[in-house]
Amino acid sequence: MQQAEDFRAESRALAAILEDLPEEAFHRPTLFKDWTIDHVLGHLHLFNVAAETSLKGEEAFAAFIGPIVRDMQSGKTILECQFPWLDGLSGRALFEAWKTGAESCADAFAAADPKARVKWVGPDMSALSSITERQMETWAHGQEVFDLLGLERSEQDRIRNIAHLGVATYGWTFLNRKEEVPEPAPFVHLTGPSGAVWEWNEAQEGNAVRGSAVEFAQVVTQVRNIADTGLEVAGPAAMRWMEIAQCFAGPPEMPPSKGARHKS
Repeated sequence: MQQAEDFRAESRALAAILEDLPEEAFHRPTLFKDWTIDHVLGHLHLFNVAAETSLKGEEAFAAFIGPIVRDMQSGKTILECQFPWLDGLSGRALFEAWKTGAESCADAFAAADPKARVKWVGPDMSALSSITERQMETWAHGQEVFDLLGLERSEQDRIRNIAHLGVATYGWTFLNRKEEVPEPAPFVHLTGPSGAVWEWNEAQEGNAVRGSAVEFAQVVTQVRNIADTGLEVAGPAAMRWMEIAQCFAGPPEMPPSKGARHKS
């Protein structure tokens, strides 16, 4: 499954900028809800293990995710829910555990049937969708780390997986907010890092999103406000989508305000 290798590459790209980081730097806050690098790695590690566990069957996944879901239902934040599971794991030790876990997760999905159905915190999904979600989360949460360290990520065409996820969740973005889904879905015309051109939906001049695939991915993962990108947006449906786009599961979240997320 190529998407498993794309997830592996995304994880390694993030690991590469953290290899020589001193212990104290893992506790620096990012511009994402003041999460530290440590918090980011804990979140990614927990859900990478959860995804790998989902391949082992419904019972194994339920046993793993049960305590986390109960904490969420009791009112704890997604960040607070990871602390009991991590049991004090932090800093460079957490970094090494996350790195090892990401490789194990990639190996497991590389050998899986892409069409196999797996359980998740939300609706069931295919193994292909599950590992694509892991790439998306690694890339999106990686952004706050790259930003904090003042680094530009060397983007690759595997960003297409995240852009596709963004397009595929057009309707869900509105339904999740109990809004009517504007039809038809906008035409999406994006250029990848290599110069490759990707398109989705029927061509429509007055209902479209055009521009960089990386910037589109930044908007649908809510790591940048649409106003901080060079995307060209035509029509009210496309503009409303770009204002609230959310390609990840969970309750409605609002994008950062203009200028709130940026490289240090």
